[in-house]
Amino acid sequence: MKTIKAHIDRSLKDIFSPSELEYVRRALCMEYLGISGISYYTGADVGICPGMMHRLDDALGRLSSGEPLQYVLGSAPMCDLTFRVDRRVLIPRPETSELVEWIASDLKGMKAGRLLDIGTGSGCIAVTLSHLFPDWKTEGWDISEDALDLAECNNRLNGTEVTFRMVDILDGMEWKECGVFDVIVSNPPYIAESERAGMERTVLDYEPHAALFVPDDDPLLFYRVIAGTGREHLSPGGALYLEINPLYADEMVPMLKYRGYGNIEMRNDISGRPRFVRCIS
Repeated sequence: MKTIKAHIDRSLKDIFSPSELEYVRRALCMEYLGISGISYYTGADVGICPGMMHRLDDALGRLSSGEPLQYVLGSAPMCDLTFRVDRRVLIPRPETSELVEWIASDLKGMKAGRLLDIGTGSGCIAVTLSHLFPDWKTEGWDISEDALDLAECNNRLNGTEVTFRMVDILDGMEWKECGVFDVIVSNPPYIAESERAGMERTVLDYEPHAALFVPDDDPLLFYRVIAGTGREHLSPGGALYLEINPLYADEMVPMLKYRGYGNIEMRNDISGRPRFVRCIS
């Protein structure tokens, strides 16, 4: 065990801080290589076969190149569930867990209805809410067939029954047959192109840009469509939940009011930045 830990540390010490390195080392040993927690923490001898070292060196090379740990592991946690992830989808963020927790708190005690997750990606929002509220009929939409394939995998992995559909929400005709929902939630692309310069290379080089960026001249593009067309497909008193870019928080409330929403509430994320909005149709 000491040999493996030392090998990881030598390879990654210039990339990660000491606390980050401890987390990465533990994940590589226990999740990626399948070494038991007892062996890891006690330092017990572990048989190192050539195949294990080759697998480890491959992971170390990918991490050294800047690939996110979650893609190397092939999975990421969210709300006590595990989701398969790769370069077809964004990695679930802690902020999105906060949004799901807000929705879950509101749904407790409510009569089961229909819920739609727009821009579902890995399916992390839809699957988590379906896991928590299996009586609700939950759908997840995305424009990417590759993302939907992975979302279906996560649906099976977590034993949920989400219906996934390929939908371009910017095409109003594709909304026609969707019916009425009691809750719509979305974490759409919201990073302006001009923000690229301040972003980490691990994001820019590996995560799908179509799920991240919007034009500088129309940063609320997806929100306007979701709020506008979506309101036609929300039941009376239905709720719309959005994860937003804090830079455009001041523009969000007037836009929602203009489209007829009431009871608009904005909440900060754990870092104190305005990140989430709930409004009622």
